[in-house]
Amino acid sequence: MVVAAAAFSGETLWAEAAVTCNPIELSPCLAAVMSSTPPSETCCSRLREQTPCFCGYLNDPSLRQFADNPIIRTVGNACGVAYPQC
Repeated sequence: MVVAAAAFSGETLWAEAAVTCNPIELSPCLAAVMSSTPPSETCCSRLREQTPCFCGYLNDPSLRQFADNPIIRTVGNACGVAYPQC
């Protein structure tokens, strides 16, 4: 979902539910966001792993523009990852 946030060179970290929230972890999803290719299994795995972090990404002003994006929702849906209701 916050796939495009992985394009950031800066690092934003949160600790949620024993997961280190780091949008850079979503970099395997960039190909799916930037083109019409389906997300890879690695992308989907990272999305599932980072699910507890999504609301933090959406609430972060520097990440919101990337996280709140229809393409991100499409990639998440393809991976079976629901868009959060924060």
